[in-house]
Amino acid sequence: MGLLGQTQSAYYDSTNSANYGGYQFVTLDNIINAFNLIYVGEDKIITKASRTDIQFHAMRAVQELSYDVFRSVKSQEIEVPPSLKMILPQDYVNYVKLVKVDSDGIERVLYPARKTSNPFAITQDGDGVYQFTDTDDDGLNDSLLEQDPSDTWSKYQDQSEPDPYTEDSTDLEVDSRGRRYGLDPQFAQFNGTFFIDYQRGYIHFGSTLAGETIILKYISDGLGTDDEMVVHKFCEEAVYKWIAYGIISTRANMPPPIVARFKREKFAETRKAKIRLSNIKMEEFTQVLKGLSKPIK
Repeated sequence: MGLLGQTQSAYYDSTNSANYGGYQFVTLDNIINAFNLIYVGEDKIITKASRTDIQFHAMRAVQELSYDVFRSVKSQEIEVPPSLKMILPQDYVNYVKLVKVDSDGIERVLYPARKTSNPFAITQDGDGVYQFTDTDDDGLNDSLLEQDPSDTWSKYQDQSEPDPYTEDSTDLEVDSRGRRYGLDPQFAQFNGTFFIDYQRGYIHFGSTLAGETIILKYISDGLGTDDEMVVHKFCEEAVYKWIAYGIISTRANMPPPIVARFKREKFAETRKAKIRLSNIKMEEFTQVLKGLSKPIK
């Protein structure tokens, strides 16, 4: 059996499932080694660079490219507990979307409740006087005593979702002359709502989502673990240009035309990588265009 046959046999082994599809990626460590070998040395623009500098700019490249170029979207699935709260993932940067999974396994998009929050609720006595906590009994380092949960969160937690299609729906607004205006499309659904408390690191859900299966799809910075610090081969050259520009732009006495040249190359390779990873398929694109030709009634 030849080398290729041995490699394929090992790849398709069921015990190797963790590495399926791994050929499309290059580890960040290999990129750092390759950059140090190819871009640094005598008779090259970068005559000398420490591995620490290369590693720093490589990690910055992965972090920046993860936001809008890499396929860095991760997901977590939970069943909403009675507390109606979900902890934000450790490597959370921003959410792509939250969905509820129905009985058929179809994902139903949840929309944020933009007009509520979980504020810091101050504990007050019967006369409305603020209450403080004295942590060291010296009477000097007092801090406001927080009421947990806040009244705002408690009321949101106990809400019952209105039917957006009934005439008495709170989503229908009536002006001073009695004229009725239509629904806001984001509220014309039964999927449920949520809001994110960034200060405490929780996602809060409406009461109708208790016990439901929820999927959070979010953006990571790509620097969570060694296994996650990989670069798609479509983006490999872009990372090299990011590292080169990062090192050159911080050097003293570097000619401005050289810096400008690497800045243009970094921009061009980033744009190329984004186009490649957009994954546009002509057949799928054609089907979308066919749908656009249907008249809206």
